[in-house]
Amino acid sequence: MKCRDFNKGSDIKIKELHPACQHGDHYLGDVKGYFYIIKGNTYRKVSSLITDDNAEVKELSQKCQGGDFYLSANDRFFIIFQKKGHFLVTFNLSEDGEMKEYPLHADSSHGLYYWGTVKQGYLVKPTDDWGSIKYYSTTSFQKDENSYSISFHRDVINFLPGGLTITRGPSFAMWESIKTIHNDSSTPIEWNKKIVRKEGYAKEKMSSIEENWEVSASLSGDITALIVKVQLGLNAKYGGKSIDTSQESWTLATEEEETINLTLKPKGKIFVWQFKLGFGREPVLFCRDLKFDHSAEPPTQLPFPPMKPENSK
Repeated sequence: MKCRDFNKGSDIKIKELHPACQHGDHYLGDVKGYFYIIKGNTYRKVSSLITDDNAEVKELSQKCQGGDFYLSANDRFFIIFQKKGHFLVTFNLSEDGEMKEYPLHADSSHGLYYWGTVKQGYLVKPTDDWGSIKYYSTTSFQKDENSYSISFHRDVINFLPGGLTITRGPSFAMWESIKTIHNDSSTPIEWNKKIVRKEGYAKEKMSSIEENWEVSASLSGDITALIVKVQLGLNAKYGGKSIDTSQESWTLATEEEETINLTLKPKGKIFVWQFKLGFGREPVLFCRDLKFDHSAEPPTQLPFPPMKPENSK
């Protein structure tokens, strides 16, 4: 996402990353117009994340490796070691030259993300008691000087990791009973009927999130489905469910019929369960597989594998 003003939500553009610039662990930009993609212990410096122009790959210096967050401000690089409670400031990511270490101020130590501009540092903090997410500006991560908070525009929040749980409500992943089959007689019966259920992605529930975005024509597929898929794969820290739904059908939701053949014991019941995922009270993904059980309690087994840790941080 590229945005002129996070508070006003102005001029939002969604661009496709060049293949060589994808899957980075950290991204940052400097005042000279260069971008840095950090992956493992190396970084890629480019003048465009879209075209990969002027690409240059270097090894991170030993002291710059293993940072929790990276940013650039005032012609310097800042490496945040959040778990250790300090940060490093250096002019060069690839050389152990002039480098200083400072303690992180308590108010700057719990950011979900950090970035910088010419003279300011910024961080995103977890949602407050009112469910609001803001970013904080400061001139010193060490002393917390000249600090103030700014609210994100709703159109920006929707793109952020965890954003949909703020604008739409908490994410959920649950089994729902869509049919109960009874045999009230004293003899076994054969039950042979069709069950109608919804299957796929309910795009109409989420399409409004991109109304004020300018989405690049090069992006294939449905951008809202991609964002929902990523959100559900995030861990609880970002309001996700840590599940991998990539193998599920993300085509537009349709009504599907399925013929069911069952033998019910005398006075027996069978509950038909379908797995649904969504936000707030709105299901947005209706899974194709059904589960049949004699118990009125929802199944405990999830129909999806857990998301790999490196993709759910």
